[in-house]
Amino acid sequence: MELSRMWMRRARPHCFCVVVAKSAMASTMPTTSLSVPYSIPHFTPLLSSPRSISKSTCSSYASVVPVHGSNTEIANNSNSSSSKVLLKGMKYAELENWVKSHGYRPGQALMLWKRLYGNNIWAHCVDELEGLNKDFQKMLGVFAEFKALSLKEILTAADGTRKILFNLDDGLVIETVVIPCKRGRTTVCVSSQVGCAMNCQFCYTGRMGLRRHLTAAEIVEQAVFARRLLSGEIGSITNVVFMGMGEPLHNVENVIKAADIMVDEQGLHFSPRKVTISTSGLVPQMRRFLYESNCELAVSLNATTDEVRNWIMPINRKYNLGMLLGTLREELRVKHNYKVLFEYVMLAGVNDSIEDAKRLISLIQDIPCKINLITFNPHCGSQFKPTSEEKIIDFRNVLAEAGCVVFLRPSRGDDQMAACGQLGKPGEIQPPLLRVPARFQMAV
Repeated sequence: MELSRMWMRRARPHCFCVVVAKSAMASTMPTTSLSVPYSIPHFTPLLSSPRSISKSTCSSYASVVPVHGSNTEIANNSNSSSSKVLLKGMKYAELENWVKSHGYRPGQALMLWKRLYGNNIWAHCVDELEGLNKDFQKMLGVFAEFKALSLKEILTAADGTRKILFNLDDGLVIETVVIPCKRGRTTVCVSSQVGCAMNCQFCYTGRMGLRRHLTAAEIVEQAVFARRLLSGEIGSITNVVFMGMGEPLHNVENVIKAADIMVDEQGLHFSPRKVTISTSGLVPQMRRFLYESNCELAVSLNATTDEVRNWIMPINRKYNLGMLLGTLREELRVKHNYKVLFEYVMLAGVNDSIEDAKRLISLIQDIPCKINLITFNPHCGSQFKPTSEEKIIDFRNVLAEAGCVVFLRPSRGDDQMAACGQLGKPGEIQPPLLRVPARFQMAV
């Protein structure tokens, strides 16, 4: 492909290997291509051009993303009302250059960085910067801003899951989820946008439309706040998943930057294999992410035919299963020791048949991967029903018998609307629910 030839591939030394068994069943991946134009009335496309993608490619994907809101609503919030620089919006090299521009040594930048992200300080103001040069602290008080978010509320679910609500400077609200695990792994699920433009029919956040992207600082600070607020109570937070509000790769620039900050060894120091970015299938941005980042990728698959995926995930009308999986197959050939995580939300009577399981085995043939089967979490914005536990296990067994590595992901925090697909608060104007194909009328 032309785009592939543009980029020089190189091995990633920090990728981590997860060994999976290969499928014993060989099959040819379907090549049927549907080219249904993706447009929704009264929604305007968001134009964003990743620097690593050609102009023609950018124009092809920019037109596919319907957005609820005006151009001013969806623009990145850069704290323009203040002359101060938001420190958490900078990677370390940028912070070092900024510190040097004010006449201070690079060592001061490292000491500041460690107080922002390390040493169990997670500073939110100048007063928490003990040990720094006094003149340097005064300069920071004049020219730097430490907080991108303000805490609104913390809700605790019966299973110990916490949902944190944050206020943004423009009055909008985002939600972050912290999920403790008895095995010692605690995960923070961060949001990348206010709302979402993808209009996936099973997702409550999609009922909001897209209000705007989050800045890198607003994304990073969710993880900083989670550690600051909850580490003493529930222990160390070890994992980050970009599976909160929004489509992360629709905000690819800020997401890649935020992930880079999170894995910095002198800062938050998350392992790249414990930071996972999820996508509904934005193919050009997915290529860029796989080229630029060492972090993990999760792809929300959720269907085994274009007919079903066109309905429940409208982005498939632009980047269908053949294109999405073909791209992954191509990219992972040169990204060594790397596994993609396929997420599959089980919807009763829609995508949970044994035939679906067999098609899934065929679709992912030769793609190094793991599969997460996810229970659908009901909400008032959707008519879908969750698949029964017995049927999920039958589905799982078919995949496992074919040699797939498959996991069941239980619901967490659903009594506080903190579970997968339940975040956000739709307004009075919502994206349209799409027409249900005739043969699925009884399922919903």
